[in-house]
Amino acid sequence: QVQLVESGGGLVQAGGSLRLSCAASGRTFSSYAMGWFRQAPGKGREIVAGIRWSGYTYYADSVKGRFAISRDNAKNTVSLQMNSLKPEDTAVYYCAADPLLTVEPTAWDYWGQGTQVTVSS
Repeated sequence: QVQLVESGGGLVQAGGSLRLSCAASGRTFSSYAMGWFRQAPGKGREIVAGIRWSGYTYYADSVKGRFAISRDNAKNTVSLQMNSLKPEDTAVYYCAADPLLTVEPTAWDYWGQGTQVTVSS
């Protein structure tokens, strides 16, 4: 059974930092793209960042220069370092895995349960 389990969410003040982690189990994801998505109340799910097995990274314009995605294939984990957080970053953040890196959330095969990130002003 494939599982993606996120951790590291919480409440932080604007300008602060959080680090999200995602542990994958049930298969090896070293050849998969891994991604982080978020969904704010009343809004659709959107990609935040993605990373291919090769190390190629993608970032949404809204987080470029503030967030950094990384992966450890040996440990089957992916992380998202979030700096200079803003209130508009408040959302549930989801880890996802798929053979391809695409911005379309419906195309991704595997999902975690999500972790809440709240940024206070």
